[in-house]
Amino acid sequence: MCVVERPRFELQCGENKLCLGQRTLIMGILNVTPDSFSDGGMFISPDRALEQAEKMVRAGVDIIDIGGESTRPFSDPVEEDEEKRRVIPLIEKLASKVKVPISVDTCKSGVARRAIEAGATIINDVSALRFDPKMAEVAAETGTPVILMHMLGTPKTMQKNPYYDAIIAEIITFLQERIEYATSKGVKREQIIVDPGIGFGKTVEHNLLIIKYLSFFHMLNRPVMIGASRKFFIGQVLEKENPLDREVGTGAVTCAAVLAGAHIVRVHNVRHNVEVAKMADAIREAN
Repeated sequence: MCVVERPRFELQCGENKLCLGQRTLIMGILNVTPDSFSDGGMFISPDRALEQAEKMVRAGVDIIDIGGESTRPFSDPVEEDEEKRRVIPLIEKLASKVKVPISVDTCKSGVARRAIEAGATIINDVSALRFDPKMAEVAAETGTPVILMHMLGTPKTMQKNPYYDAIIAEIITFLQERIEYATSKGVKREQIIVDPGIGFGKTVEHNLLIIKYLSFFHMLNRPVMIGASRKFFIGQVLEKENPLDREVGTGAVTCAAVLAGAHIVRVHNVRHNVEVAKMADAIREAN
């Protein structure tokens, strides 16, 4: 078995430092949306959402990622005021109750700014600062870490016959360009995380190749996040139509990503993947 060396990084998240590389960090997904592909509508209620967040903390989550707009394939964007209505009250409540960093999953600078004021300390932008020209400004002014993700097109168009000549090289080039753009706008390089964007404009084969060659993304010299939880390609490989039946496949991807040197794994089922990552980390560290 070939286990890839994982570089270590530190990010400043508000008043706290986030250490990446010593062990794999688990980011828990909390979608307060009616239409997300896996958990749409489950946590629309503020009480249910808060209960789920506290459950994640008890299970050992390292970051909670809160999103108010679905980015599933063919989805339509949500108005900014509605997105704020969904996420800001929850972030305010959660920030006063938990010590783990809160990430806001948004492409809108207005949502990101209000979320940071409410207590979020990470911006997770699936557009890699492309959809809103003011997003880089928010990240730079507030000093907030930002996750830059690769996506082919937009959620509405990304799964319409995605094609690449050399997928790994093209994603690396895209992410390098977005890092350079972010830093040109004042975002500190040491505050950037990269995400190759599993499922965002990729076929089943593309996604499998990204996981197989995930270690190549270390050439960007930034922490690497992977988000494959319950996604369509797992259902295709395992013949599991219901996303809730894809936990075993998700765990397999988590294990492979950890051994390939992922720093953060973004998942729905925190308890399950905390254990998978802990076991995979133990294999990594065996000497």
